[in-house]
Amino acid sequence: MSDVAPSVIVELEHGVAVLTVNRPAALNALNSTVLLELEQAIAALAADPALRVLIVTGAGSKSFIAGADIVEMSGYTPQAARRFATLGHRVLAALEALPVPVIAAVNGFCLGGGCELALACDLIYAADNARFGQPEVNLGLMPGFGGTQRLARRIGAARAAELIYTARQVKAEEARTIGLALEVYPNAELLQKVRELAAGIASKGPVAVRAAKLAIARGLDAPLSVGNALEVEAFANLFDSADAREGMIAFVEKRTAQFRNA
Repeated sequence: MSDVAPSVIVELEHGVAVLTVNRPAALNALNSTVLLELEQAIAALAADPALRVLIVTGAGSKSFIAGADIVEMSGYTPQAARRFATLGHRVLAALEALPVPVIAAVNGFCLGGGCELALACDLIYAADNARFGQPEVNLGLMPGFGGTQRLARRIGAARAAELIYTARQVKAEEARTIGLALEVYPNAELLQKVRELAAGIASKGPVAVRAAKLAIARGLDAPLSVGNALEVEAFANLFDSADAREGMIAFVEKRTAQFRNA
C-alpha cells in the first residue's frame, strides 16, 4: 500500500460531493499529476447518478489553489508547455461541463491556475483571507488555463485586462464588489456555509437544476433571441419529467416534493 496521500480527495454525501485538492505543503499548486487526478475524479463524478452538487476547495486554511506548479513548469520547452496548457484546458472544460452546479469554496490563495479553476465553477464563495489574481506576467508568462477568457466573461473585459496586465491580487471583499466572488465568510465558516447552500440546491428538482444550468451555459454567448428559444424548449421538455409532475402536485397538495431525478 502506498504511503503517498492522494492529490485529490472526493467525498459524496446526500447528493453533495466535496472535491479537495490535497497538496497543502505546496499550497495546493497544480502540477501534471494533480491535473490528471482531477480529470479522473471529474469523470467519475460525471458518471455518478447520485451527484446533485459539487463543491471544490483546497486542503488547509491558507490556500485554495495557489497556481500552477512553477517548479515543474520551469523546465518546460514550448512543446511541453503546450501539452500542459492543453491538459489544464481539458480538465477545466470537463469541470465546467459537469451537468450539476459546481461551487468553488475559496479558502485562501486563488492565484493563476487556481483562479482559472475557480472561474470554471458556476458559483464562487470566498473566505475572508482569500486572495484572487492572475499573476503570470510577474514570471514573464500569461494565463494558460482559460484566464484570459473566463475572467473577462465573469467581471468584464476591462477589469480582467487590468488584473492580468498588472498581476494585482484582489482581496476577498474587492472580489465580491467586482463580481468575482458572490459572498465572503470567515475562513472557519466558509465550507459549512457552502455546504448549506449546496444542500439547499440538492433538495430541489435535479432534472430542472441541470436543465437550467445547461440553458445558462448555452445561451451565455448566444444572441438573446437564441437563448430565449433554448429556454422555451428546455422549459417545455421538463413537463415530460416525473419530477416536474411531482413538484407541481406536491405544491397543490401543500407537501414537500419527493424528487426522483427522473
